[in-house]
Parts: sequence; C-alpha cells; structure tokens
Amino acid sequence: MTDVSRRAFLATTAVSLGAGLAGPGVPSAVAADNDFTDLVDAHVHVWTPDTAAWPIAAEFTKADMQPASFTAEELLATCRPHGVSRVVLIQMSFYGFDNSYMLDCIHRHPAAFAGVGIVDHDKPGVAAEMRALNERGVRGFRLYANRKNAQAWADSAGMQAMWECGADENLAMCLLADPDALPAIAAQVARSPKTPVVIDHFARLGMKGGLESPEAKADMERLLKLADYAEVNVKLSAFYALGAKKPPYDDLAPMMRRLRDAYGAKRLMWATDCPYQLDQGPAGEAHSYEASLALVRDRLDFLSREERLDILRNTARRVFFDGLA
Repeated sequence: MTDVSRRAFLATTAVSLGAGLAGPGVPSAVAADNDFTDLVDAHVHVWTPDTAAWPIAAEFTKADMQPASFTAEELLATCRPHGVSRVVLIQMSFYGFDNSYMLDCIHRHPAAFAGVGIVDHDKPGVAAEMRALNERGVRGFRLYANRKNAQAWADSAGMQAMWECGADENLAMCLLADPDALPAIAAQVARSPKTPVVIDHFARLGMKGGLESPEAKADMERLLKLADYAEVNVKLSAFYALGAKKPPYDDLAPMMRRLRDAYGAKRLMWATDCPYQLDQGPAGEAHSYEASLALVRDRLDFLSREERLDILRNTARRVFFDGLA
C-alpha cells in the first residue's frame, strides 16, 4: 500500500467512525444529509512515478515529486468515500507544458475529471491549442499570477489571445495569484470582463504572515472588490497552507464569510489542493481530506444548506463541467 493509499484508508475509516459529528453550532444532520453527495473537488494535482512513460520537465527531478506518487486511481480512492465524484485536475508543474498525463487521466475517467491545462502563451497559435485541449476535456488554463507576471499581461499579445479565447469558448483563466498581484489582475479583468476567471486558494491570502496584518486586510479588500466583475470566482481551498494552518481551520471562517457576502455562494467553490491537503503539518497537524471538506460542509454556521451545496458542488459544475457527461 502506498503512503497516499494508506492515508486515504485512514481518512475513510475516520469518516465511518465520525459520521454524524458536526462542528460547533451546526446540527449533526448537516453532515449526514444525503444530498451531500456527488460533490466536486475543484483543485487536485496528479502525477505518476512512471517517468519513462510520462517524462517530467527538464528543470525537475524525481526527488521533487513528493509524494512519489499521486495517480488518478489514488485520488479516486481518496475522494470517493467522502461523496466526491468529480474532480478538477490541475496540470502539475512537474510536467511543464506537456499536459499528456492529465489528458490520459481524463480519457480514462471521463465522468470523473475535467482539466485545467498549462500552455505557452508566447508560442504562436496559443488560442488554437486551447481549443484543441478543450475538445479533450480541458475547461480552464492555469496562469502563474505573481505581480511581475500579471503586470506584463497587458503588453503580451499571446496573453491577450488567451483571455479572448477564454471569453469566446467559456474557458476559465485559473490564477495562482499572489496577493500583491491583485491590482494587476483587476486591470486585466477590466480589459476582459467576459472571460471566466477562477482565483485559486483565496489569492493565497494568509499564506505568509497571517490574516490580521494591515497588508493582509488591504489585500482582502482588493479581492472583495473583484466581486464587482460577474465572471470572477474564488476557490476556497488549500486550508492547510493558510492562516493558522491547523484543522479545523476555523480561523479562516471570517474571511470565507466576507467572500460569501461579496461574491455569493454561487461564485465560490471548495477544493482540497490534494495531495498536499493529506500531508502532516510541521508541528504534527492532522491535515486530511475530511478536515478540508468538513469546514464547509459542517462548521460554517453562516451558510445555508443551499449555499453549502453551491460551494461543494454547483459552482464547480457550472465552471468546469458544463456540457460534460
């Protein structure tokens, strides 16, 4: 049994033992509600140790692949016991612009997976490549949105072609954003208001320095302001890496409430960022798949049942699975 499979087994056992247990102030019936099935995890990375069949990019080595394996099958063994039947696969950086392994996973499990690919916007014909990948189950494209990159978008013909194609084909620009890139992101969204946008991991607010600093509060206001653009969505994800970085992650609740108030639940989507959500924290914190899911499903007492279902299922279905079987 691989390390990931072992963790998946333990997490599943914990779910069985803990069925019906909910967070403070939330009826246990919420966790046991039969409607909390067919959920969507909107952000997971997969890779295989078989680098002969699926080579990694030159700048990486097998030692960079930690854990050594998190295949589509290991992912499904992890998520299905929790009522998650669909997953958005995010192209892993190990593979660079070669989306082949992700595409193979989608081909083998078309009912379970949609993809977010990575393409070279400096390469001629980037829009045509996006359309070709769309035909193979890719519904969005990842952009590394640090401040320097995002500020350069306005002067990049290839990047503007990507955003135009996104608007034309309903393909999301999925931004791994740093907080200090939010002004440049806002400028790009203003230039391309019809392009679907998904901001990963709360724009990584609280990854460094917590959530209460003046800088973090100013960044939060910028993220909230992006709600003015109807095509912008936010992932509530990577709880293991944000704020106190400790389950049950209740310190993230005020930020999540403000995002709900600004965007509405129909523009928020939950995701784990597995396999990293399965890692043990540096002080032995018991991060797990169930801990991530439970925060939204059980613990946020300001959410209605319908809002929980939007965040856990319906928003990601609309953005990434519209038109798929």
